[in-house]
Formats: sequence, C-alpha cells, structure tokens
Amino acid sequence: MTTQTAASLAVDLQGDLRNATDDVLTLAAKSGNGSAFVELGRRHSKRIQLQVYRILGNWEDAEDVLQESLLRAFKHLGQFRGTCSFSTWLTRIAINSALMELRKRRARPAISFDRTADSTGTVESWEFPDLRPSPERLYADRETEVLLRGAILRLPWRYQTVAQLYHAKECPTNEIAQGMGISLAAMKSRLHRAKRKLRASLPKLGLSI
Repeated sequence: MTTQTAASLAVDLQGDLRNATDDVLTLAAKSGNGSAFVELGRRHSKRIQLQVYRILGNWEDAEDVLQESLLRAFKHLGQFRGTCSFSTWLTRIAINSALMELRKRRARPAISFDRTADSTGTVESWEFPDLRPSPERLYADRETEVLLRGAILRLPWRYQTVAQLYHAKECPTNEIAQGMGISLAAMKSRLHRAKRKLRASLPKLGLSI
C-alpha cells in the first residue's frame, strides 16, 4: 500500500478511530483528520502526564505541560517522519517541555547582598550562585526513585514493609521492629535479605544499592 493510498484510507476513518492502529491514525492526522489526532492524544496522555509529573512533581503543571505538548505536536505534525512511534515522539516533546519548565523555575538571578563597604559610601555587592540541582539531575533522581520503589513493591510481601520503612527513613530500626511485632534481630535479617534481593534485581534496571 502506498503512502498516498494509506493516507486516503486514513482520512476516511470516522466511526472506527478507536480500533485503528497508531500508524493509521498518524497518517490520518497528517492528512488533516483532527479526530484522529484527538484519538492519538487520548491513548497516550495518561502515561505521558505521569512521566511529566515525575519531572515536575505537580499535577497542575503536568497537565499544563501535557496540553502545551499536544498543541506543539499538532502544529508540527508535518515534521514527524515516522523514524520512531508517534507515542515516543510525543513523549520526547513532553519531556523537553517539562525540562524547559524546570529551567524557568530556576531562571532567577543569584541572590545579591549589597552593603556599604566603608565610610566613603562605596557599595559592595556580593553574588551568591544558585546551587540547586539542574532540571536534568532532578529528573534523573525522580526516575531513580520511581524505579527503586517499583523494585521494592516486587519483593516478597514479608520484606516489602521493612524495606519501604527503611528506605523512607521514617523510623529507626528498633521502632520498625517494634511496629511489626518482631524482634530487632528478625527485622535486621529481613532487611538484609531485602537488600540482597534488591541488589540482584536493580542492575537490570540500571540501578545499584
């Protein structure tokens, strides 16, 4: 099937949008079918919004970035060459937009402190650099946190609680043991086994403990 024929068929899609593949919907959207683009956005918005939330840590900002990314994708749909899936392309746009939003948050001048240096009235200005982590570092840290929590949830149930409490640093080890109704020695044993299981699983995710 030629691209022109596929596009013609895609444009005719109306009542069957939910059953169409992403490739067909993308062809339809590029040919002017707005409903096809809306369906593409519906399919992938929830997952992409979650990824954006992991970067920004705020649901309202994540929603704003998602809508901005959908609008940007729609405007530049003609530039989509199909070298990756539409969902991957849209995700890249959303992540880049989220990182730009983080940079805007950090785009404040360094804190300055002015004082009179001497009796002549000369003003001395001190500049303090912004030492907060970069947007990329924040994003990487949040991704690592999500992967680690997911790995903990895949542990056998008897190790999950002790690993979650220890990781969150919510309680000292003796309080964790007391709250679980087990001895301190048993708690430490479970924690040791939980760490051992995590060490075995995390390298597959590109992490270490």
